[in-house]
Amino acid sequence: MASSSELPALDVNHCREAHRRIAPYVHATPVLTCATLDALAGARLYFKAEHLQKSGSFKFRGASNAILTLSPEQAKRGVATHSSGNHAQALALAAGLQNISAHVVMPSDSSPAKIAAAKSYGAKITICQATLEARESALNEVLAQTGATFIHPYDDPRIIAGQATAFLELREQAPALDVVIAPVGGGGLLSGTAIAAGASQPTIRVWGAEPELAGDAHQSLKTGVRQLPLPPITLADGLRTGLGVTTFPIIKQRVERIVLVSETEILHAMQLLWERAKFVVEPSGAVPLAAVLAAKSELRGKTVGIILSGGNVATEEMIQMAWGERESVRA
Repeated sequence: MASSSELPALDVNHCREAHRRIAPYVHATPVLTCATLDALAGARLYFKAEHLQKSGSFKFRGASNAILTLSPEQAKRGVATHSSGNHAQALALAAGLQNISAHVVMPSDSSPAKIAAAKSYGAKITICQATLEARESALNEVLAQTGATFIHPYDDPRIIAGQATAFLELREQAPALDVVIAPVGGGGLLSGTAIAAGASQPTIRVWGAEPELAGDAHQSLKTGVRQLPLPPITLADGLRTGLGVTTFPIIKQRVERIVLVSETEILHAMQLLWERAKFVVEPSGAVPLAAVLAAKSELRGKTVGIILSGGNVATEEMIQMAWGERESVRA
């Protein structure tokens, strides 16, 4: 596979091409509203429901775009990646729909539910230690053994262009937005959103939302220098990775700010989404609402688009998270 530096520079036309390419395969997810959450935020909120996307997250968009741009020879050899879960599931499903084999390296701290889901979509799973170095080492072994094409979880223009299609749909489904907020881990969704938003509505403000315990993107934007990822301990497991060399320059140029939120704020936002709006999202998907509530004085009266990035969480994990939070409050 060509490295990111060998691929064409990314602009909104690539995003629109990706939208046309993947349209037969992805869900055009709905935009949902909730009067209760509007009242709590003091703003008009429009939720892009990517937790209802195939494979349970927005990742299916980018994975589909990457798969559909493979050459016939690359397709024969299959694809490979490393992922804590959502990209693993998305790539496995997108590859399977095209009868292409998928090899996925997953860290040992990945959600058991996400590992099981990736397997159910046909992925051949390799478990490694929960470090970036271990992921890359295990992936290199898989690539050497299979000749598969590496599809990076976020640091690839084809992935970024695919993720941008969520905003392209949101822009058509909702009124003109003052602000759009997406969660940020590796930056594929946020950078794609920023490109699409800037081209379609230049006045829109683009924000990222990130856990305090994984705040490398916030610090990168603040310092202007890409920071290393923090230890992978946040409940928002989809946001534990650091920004990529492709995503960071886009975010640096096009994203106004990144709001940090605590683990308690993430759990509270997830509880609100589950109980009041009936939106079953995972912790990563709740981070943007947590950011809206944390910054509501700045957003009062605004029209805000929120990308609910995914809904891949098991009931057992939810019970454990809720119980742990309850015990911490009692203590």
